[in-house]
Amino acid sequence: MPKVAIIGTTSWGITLGVVLADKGLEVRLWARTEEEADKLRSKGPDPHLLPGVNFSPQFSVTSSLRQALSSANAVILVVPSQSMRQNIKLIKDHLRGSMLVVSAAKGLEVGSNKRMSEVIADEIDPRFRSNICILSGPNLFREILDGLPASAVVAAGDEAIARKAQKLLTTANFCVYTNTDVIGVELGGALKNVIALGAGMVDGLGYGDNAKAAFVTRGLTEMAALGVALGASPLTLSGLAGLGDLIATCASPLSRNHYVGMELSKGRSLAEITASMNGVAEGVSTTVAVWNIAQKLQLEMPITEKIYRVLYKSVEPRQIITELLGTEGRHELAGHRWGLFSFFRHRRYS
Repeated sequence: MPKVAIIGTTSWGITLGVVLADKGLEVRLWARTEEEADKLRSKGPDPHLLPGVNFSPQFSVTSSLRQALSSANAVILVVPSQSMRQNIKLIKDHLRGSMLVVSAAKGLEVGSNKRMSEVIADEIDPRFRSNICILSGPNLFREILDGLPASAVVAAGDEAIARKAQKLLTTANFCVYTNTDVIGVELGGALKNVIALGAGMVDGLGYGDNAKAAFVTRGLTEMAALGVALGASPLTLSGLAGLGDLIATCASPLSRNHYVGMELSKGRSLAEITASMNGVAEGVSTTVAVWNIAQKLQLEMPITEKIYRVLYKSVEPRQIITELLGTEGRHELAGHRWGLFSFFRHRRYS
């Protein structure tokens, strides 16, 4: 029986563990303290976040990294992006040659501006870097817990590694596709969170579905511009990890990033909103990294710039959304600030 270690007692981490255990895999969830582990074993997860969740006999919780990772076929890191480096440092000495190292985080590290696969590669033995995989896609955890059908994509530099992860992660209601464009899959998952913040503002301001459709479409163009500049395939950004995740995150009330955008448009402060949330809205920190990269590349990214101004410069959401939706009209595909193909002229980022 394959064994999987889950690092991260997040809602998505527990959801993945439950789904894989129901498939028949032996799942070990690592909790940072014995107190947390004991609470999960005795009471289960927070019923307000994960109602009706019962752990199967294949699902266990431990505070011992050695126990969690012993003889595991894969370790899945389901932690906030800003704590990925800290967590990979904790587990790196427990890795062995054939173990898959899967990141399910959707963000960029502030400061280094690195993707999660780069953060992991920084910290682990070079012998294990080919085992790094990225799991991404439109995966709202509550729907998956309810047994509703969903799809995802797992990316690795080596197609054989991606297929190995695909076989492990696919279930009856969770269809996993493969991709070797690691950059594109990671950036799709990270960048859509920035756009979702803005989509939430559009909804919170009551601007309607037409305005949101225009905003999200232009957001996808901006995602593609940065993605291709960083070496991603534009086709990946039009797939599950890009467009698919963007649609789900910008449309669903289950999205944390969309929620933050809506609450900002109501006049609440970012500090107040994030303090009241269960879980992390990755777009809040990722916006900083994306804006830094855009400036370094000298890329025009008006949505990212204006979301950054709302989050960190106290600009009113109504002002920036009005500015974005009121941009002077021009040819849709023209090589100007909204030009779909203008990004091909920019150099790759290294």
